[in-house]
Amino acid sequence: MKQGIHPKYHDQGIVCTTCGTRWQIGTTRNNLRVEICANCHPFYTGEQRIVDTAGQVDRFMKRLSASQDRQAAIERQRGTKNQPAPKKSLLKEIYGDDA
Repeated sequence: MKQGIHPKYHDQGIVCTTCGTRWQIGTTRNNLRVEICANCHPFYTGEQRIVDTAGQVDRFMKRLSASQDRQAAIERQRGTKNQPAPKKSLLKEIYGDDA
C-alpha cells in the first residue's frame, strides 16, 4: 500500500449548532457541523409549526370549507329527494279537508 495518498481520518464527529448534540463518527473532514438534527427538528420533537407567509394555508382552508359546504348541500338535496311523498288519507281525498 502506498504511503501518503490516503486522507487523514478524524474521530471528532458531527456537532449540531442548534442544540449542541454530538455524534461520534469517523470522517475524513474536520469539524463537521449541521444546523438542525433529529433531537431539535420540529417534526421529530412534535413542535411542528406551519410558517405561512404567502397565505397558502388560509386559501386551502377556505377551499376545504367551501367543498364541505357543497357536499353537505348535495347530501341535503339527496335526502329530500329520496323521501317518499306524504300519503293523503282516502277520506280527505274524497271529502276534502273538512272530513
